[in-house]
Amino acid sequence: MNHNQQQISTLINEVNRSVIGQQHVVRSLVIGLLTNGHVLLEGLPGTAKTRSVKSLANTLNASFGRIQFTPDLLPSDVTGTEVYQEQQGTHQLRFQPGPIFNSIILADEVNRAPAKVQAALLEAMAEGTVTVGDKTHCLPELFMVLATQNPIEQEGTYPLPEAQMDRFIMKVTVDFPEDDAELDIIRLVRQEEQLLSLSLGSDKQEHQSKVLDPAFILEARRELAEMEVSDVVERYIVGLVMATRKPARYEASALSRWIAIGASPRASIALDKCARAYGWINGRDFVLPDDVRAVASSVLGHRLTLSYDALADGISHQQIVTELLDHVVIG
Repeated sequence: MNHNQQQISTLINEVNRSVIGQQHVVRSLVIGLLTNGHVLLEGLPGTAKTRSVKSLANTLNASFGRIQFTPDLLPSDVTGTEVYQEQQGTHQLRFQPGPIFNSIILADEVNRAPAKVQAALLEAMAEGTVTVGDKTHCLPELFMVLATQNPIEQEGTYPLPEAQMDRFIMKVTVDFPEDDAELDIIRLVRQEEQLLSLSLGSDKQEHQSKVLDPAFILEARRELAEMEVSDVVERYIVGLVMATRKPARYEASALSRWIAIGASPRASIALDKCARAYGWINGRDFVLPDDVRAVASSVLGHRLTLSYDALADGISHQQIVTELLDHVVIG
């Protein structure tokens, strides 16, 4: 394990200290960071979605911007706007950057705003730029959108369109914690209250988490590009994606009855990137088929359009990916 891999391991451990029982969420956030992608977190309120993102930004000492999506939000509230002002006797328009101009962006409850505001994120996520008026403004080199959404069955939600969903490299479901994790959460919050009380009573804080230099993330991305991906792994990635488009090839499965529209080529690219990141996090310089399988559900699930039969039978995206993994042969 090289220095950058050790740094990533430290980052994961530090975030896991403040986010109990959500190790898969923390790992997915780090994979998104390494692959220069964006992550969508879906779960009920109170499942530490916001806490995970803020803890990641704090540990990396990266600039953090939070956008609380509401039905009355305007696109300019996200991207920024041009302000008319007088300076040294001349009148001019000056661009006032919005919260999108930070390294780590928390788009909180992204499906509670209308489609026009959701679309304001699209250029930033895809191109790393924001266009206001006739000028294009570049976002930071280290840039990631971490969006949270409530399940679409809840009142007051606007489902994200397919094109917007496809922009997220991973979608992660955040569930309620188990018994032991719930107990640890209570103790952790109590401990934080005690530390806060101590810090208020003294000039210095007794406890502080490790803070890492975010520059190593950019170095790690260069190492990911050098990961060895065998022909077997490449064909397995293609096989999984093609099975979503041509499910009739697998007559023994229910895929053709469950999938209405398969995954786009972005799914193949995302599977390759995330599998490389997963293998790299685990201290290797090559990718195994198991790395692909480990990230398949988060990468493929939200890119599939379910058929009416699947919806009527209550079939989830995760069940379809499991069916894919059971029927597509490695090699």
